[in-house]
Amino acid sequence: MKNRIRETRPASFWPLAIVFALFVLFMYGPMFVIFILSFQGPEGGLTFPMRGVSLHWFAKLAEGLGVVDIGAALWRSLGLGVAVMLCTVVLSVLAGLAFRKRLAGGNTLFFIVVASLIMPSIIVSLGIGLEFRLIDNGIKVALEWLGMESALEGYGTSLGLFTSALGAHLTWTLPFGLLIMFAVFNRFNPAYEEAARDLGATPWQGFAHVALPLIAPSVVGIGMFGFTLSWDEIARTSQAIGDVNTLPLELQGLTSTVTTPSIYALGTLTTVVSFAVMGITLALVWALGRRRKGRSG
Repeated sequence: MKNRIRETRPASFWPLAIVFALFVLFMYGPMFVIFILSFQGPEGGLTFPMRGVSLHWFAKLAEGLGVVDIGAALWRSLGLGVAVMLCTVVLSVLAGLAFRKRLAGGNTLFFIVVASLIMPSIIVSLGIGLEFRLIDNGIKVALEWLGMESALEGYGTSLGLFTSALGAHLTWTLPFGLLIMFAVFNRFNPAYEEAARDLGATPWQGFAHVALPLIAPSVVGIGMFGFTLSWDEIARTSQAIGDVNTLPLELQGLTSTVTTPSIYALGTLTTVVSFAVMGITLALVWALGRRRKGRSG
């Protein structure tokens, strides 16, 4: 029986462990406090000590908070998040495939795409809002020139959930998706696709049956990034969404008017949705991994 050599931790281990624990507490402590306070009793307030434990404030949230339609805002955010997720996945995969070959001006195009990450979000939002207002003016001039008075009277604005807001969110999610695809394809062995072509597969069959199953976990991860980044985005949405609000914008507005734990219940609800999306993503990645092992076995 071999003697086990006990490794001694260096003197710096415990100070660094304490710093790490404090960092984790700083990051997640506020979230847990909000979770706890959202379960206050009917007489509870916004601070400790808690006065009972109940689901009272979640019921109040379901009834609505003043003039704010939480349900409608929730569905708007979900719809926008799903649209952003799909667009981010499709465009990131296509861009990743395109950048596998040398493109004329490819470096410039890459820097243009990634530049939106270093621009202040509120400036991006203001620019997109101004752009769509200019589009509105152009459409109104065109309708007037064409003599379409009825259409001109009924025309509102091109600013909206699936126009300007979608574009604003994509300026945030697409660079992340593109960077992930670059990392994936840099490690991707093209010999797999070459073998498929040697066996008579078309380029589409090689992608669908060889490349896509191999990059599928990363594609699922891009989808998660797309949804979660869109789900809680405020700054890029604020000036580019038009006359409706997403759930984060409604939540921001409620912080100055709602003085009950209902706002904590709303924060808990939005966080649970985020965790649910991450859980579904991890489950899909796990299932894809098992499927790949089953095929290779």
